[in-house]
Amino acid sequence: MDIDTHNELETKSGIPLDAVVTHAEMMRAFDAFKETNDQRLALEQKRAGDVLVDEKLARINATMEAQGKRLDEITLKSARPALGGERGVAQSRSALEHKQAFDAYVRSGESAGLRALEVKALSAGSNPDGGYLVPPEVESQIGAGLKAISPIRGIAGVRTISGAVYKKPFMTAGPAVGWVGETDARTQTTSPTLDELSFPAMELYAMPAATATLLEDSAVNIDEWLGQEVEQVFAAQEGTAFVTGDGSNKPKGFLSYTNVANGSWTWGNMGYIASGSAGAFPASNPSDVLVDLIYAVKAGYRQNAVFVMNRKTQSAIRKFKDTAGNYLWQPPAQAGGKASLMTFAVIEAEDMPDIAANSLSIAFGDFNRGYLVVDRAGVTVLRDPYTAKPYVLFYTTKRVGGGVQDFDAIKLMKFSAS
Repeated sequence: MDIDTHNELETKSGIPLDAVVTHAEMMRAFDAFKETNDQRLALEQKRAGDVLVDEKLARINATMEAQGKRLDEITLKSARPALGGERGVAQSRSALEHKQAFDAYVRSGESAGLRALEVKALSAGSNPDGGYLVPPEVESQIGAGLKAISPIRGIAGVRTISGAVYKKPFMTAGPAVGWVGETDARTQTTSPTLDELSFPAMELYAMPAATATLLEDSAVNIDEWLGQEVEQVFAAQEGTAFVTGDGSNKPKGFLSYTNVANGSWTWGNMGYIASGSAGAFPASNPSDVLVDLIYAVKAGYRQNAVFVMNRKTQSAIRKFKDTAGNYLWQPPAQAGGKASLMTFAVIEAEDMPDIAANSLSIAFGDFNRGYLVVDRAGVTVLRDPYTAKPYVLFYTTKRVGGGVQDFDAIKLMKFSAS
């Protein structure tokens, strides 16, 4: 059996064989990690730290990080949808015409077919100066890839709109309610007080380049090539904006809102729990602050809550134990799963800050209810064969916005004394 065939094999559960093997290696590494960390703790209790044990622990930790990253890459590859003939699904005549016209435009610059289709459909994207709409299946592939790659998009609420702004009303004060007897008089209730949140869709662009040889090669699925080229860069830009974006020509990240101590929390602010030590977990019972963070979120939100942090923060937490000596962090229960912390899934977002003085390095909550991603329907492509000769550039744009929609659903941990 050759290597390529071996890599394409899947288990009966549909999980790629590489993912199963990598997961097994990760589990063995975690067992070694626990054993070595226990040795380190025993030496610390004797006040006789061993540099060799510390170095071994760091190596195992690095191995687990690499295996976790490899597992994510395998899972992403298996989750990417196929395009074109690989899907094996009959396409409607109009969809097939759009795909053929788009293929002709991308390969040779022939735009008459796209112009005819978009004028016929009365499409707002028919202006060639602004590019042409990609076929729906290419847009779907880009959307699916973004969800798999962008960690926050994968757990946030997502809305697709046709306009420039999504406005969501919410009540700042609800109608008066109360209990009454069957024959008691009912006092007139007050009307609710409404306000609204606005989520503008900002333009995100990428400009992949292709050679004439690539475009002339009929064996290359040009739709799939374009989708894979832009989804990676779109996901990287989105991932940063959803976490730390300032809201200026980009989505507003959940770390960019005003943060206040959770005891003084009010709507419009992000509440935080202090770690109790500047730039670190407390030296004694460090996991207690994680419990405080969990219970800072109301019960209704905890049911679907997740932890969000980067790998470096996760490696620090990996050493924590409960009073019974059990490790609080656990690797994925199966290939393709997520690591867990105190039974809650851990989402790795590398745009989350490292632990430092006053950093907001951990978020916890129901992101599906707490953070909203807004996509404007349609992805456009403008072919540019002139700017970077002999290469052909494809100016690809989509519109996306985002922001916090429920300030009570997400809480942060601030690494500060108070």
